[in-house]
Amino acid sequence: MLLWTRIVLVGVICLSLVSSGMGCGPGRGYGRRRHPKKLTPLAYKQFIPNVAEKTLGASGRYEGKITRNSERFKELTPNYNTDIIFKDEENTGADRLMTQRCKDKLNSLAISVMNQWPGVKLRVTEGWDEDGHHFEESLHYEGRAVDITTSDRDKSKYGTLSRLAVEAGFDWVYYESKAHIHCSVKAENSVAAKSGGCFPGSSTVTLQDGSTKAVKDLQSGDKILAADEGGNLVYTDFIMFIDQEPTTRRVFFVIETHTGEKITLTAAHLLFVSRNSTDAPSSAIFASQVRPGQNVFVYDPELRALEPVTVKRIYTQEHVGSFAPLTAQGTVVVDQVLASCYAVIEDHNLAHWALAPVRLAHWVSSLFHKSQVSAQSDGVHWYSNVLYRLGTWFLDSHSIHPLGMSSS
Repeated sequence: MLLWTRIVLVGVICLSLVSSGMGCGPGRGYGRRRHPKKLTPLAYKQFIPNVAEKTLGASGRYEGKITRNSERFKELTPNYNTDIIFKDEENTGADRLMTQRCKDKLNSLAISVMNQWPGVKLRVTEGWDEDGHHFEESLHYEGRAVDITTSDRDKSKYGTLSRLAVEAGFDWVYYESKAHIHCSVKAENSVAAKSGGCFPGSSTVTLQDGSTKAVKDLQSGDKILAADEGGNLVYTDFIMFIDQEPTTRRVFFVIETHTGEKITLTAAHLLFVSRNSTDAPSSAIFASQVRPGQNVFVYDPELRALEPVTVKRIYTQEHVGSFAPLTAQGTVVVDQVLASCYAVIEDHNLAHWALAPVRLAHWVSSLFHKSQVSAQSDGVHWYSNVLYRLGTWFLDSHSIHPLGMSSS
């Protein structure tokens, strides 16, 4: 246990140093004062992320209107932050009511506004709508959306205000009109808020003897098919689950190839792709960014090699149970398709480096224990949670998938 603690501590410290170095950019020493981050204002009519508001990659689907008499009204909480001005033209306090997630992001934004423009406050013109003033299925009806301005109503600030809202963590920000910025968040308990990076438990991997095994049944000591840095097939140790939630219902992307292979994984999971048939599997992107016409890498048992195959179509499915296996190589062939073991952070190599202490601990442990049985509890592994928190502190927001880590 002491050995594990020391190894993990070294890994966390190293990651924080490297990540902060990446955030500072070239030419800045660790001992120098860090300058404020340069903000790029949003353009008029621009929205971030660049997908529709009520899709999985943004704030998620509409879950139904909340009224004062509905059971879900208890999901709304009033916001009495004195650093925020609420227009409240209805004089009912409705604009102050919102979900806890929306409240947290709004309060964070209020601090950013005061830091950006001393003497200026955040102003909310629309919050929860109980009067039907918005279009059908508006997230204002659920307390998940706000329309905002600055207290001085200086329209020249609105582009930067939009960017500050993105940095504050709103799940979708839209420079909607010259009069206000629209921001929204995911539902508190929606499947959209529970992405992380996983496969369904029924997905299969290939063992060293050529047989297949369901991902949910993997145990420490299993050797499964993966690929090394050069794209060569290897059998590698399964170490543990970065995340395992046998009873959680989630939305998965299904990526189907022209030859019929299908890999099912969450939006924030990394998948190796190429734009032509000659590239090696060196580039990994989020599953939600994969597009028809790109190539994924499929295991050909006759050639005993990975072959690039074109993506035919992409759709979503819901499954109960999700598992994120970690291997010594950091890759895994799932349902005949090569995928990364990592998710949420867009850089596969950085994620693989950050998990080095776990691989080292596994190697040291294997020297003394030839046979190991996993006794891992459900949920996200604590080390992954630590890395995710460090990533949100030091990495640019664009380096992290909008859905972030799965909630446990």
